[in-house]
Amino acid sequence: MKQQRLYRVAFINKGQLYEVYARSVASSDLYGFVEIEELVFGERTSLVIDPAEEKLAAEFANVKRSFVPMHAVVRIDEVDKRGTAKLTPVGEGSNVTPFPMYTQGKSEST
Repeated sequence: MKQQRLYRVAFINKGQLYEVYARSVASSDLYGFVEIEELVFGERTSLVIDPAEEKLAAEFANVKRSFVPMHAVVRIDEVDKRGTAKLTPVGEGSNVTPFPMYTQGKSEST
């Protein structure tokens, strides 16, 4: 039996680094987005429950497919085993720096 692929995807959203596990990751038909499908979370039957993972599982509970802006993706790894999904604050004192984003400012009139 062939083992299904598993990916760890880290992306920045709402000032936090999301680290989730998914069975499918691909570039999207929507230009500039990465498509993440079949998110994998821990067993709900286990005795030890991680509140951060539960929060992520609740946030993505009814999501079939997520489209993440390409510039928000920090890293995608193919892994052998699932770890714990995490939320990590991004900002001062963090070792994660978001990619610079181009935003067109107001033009200076003379």
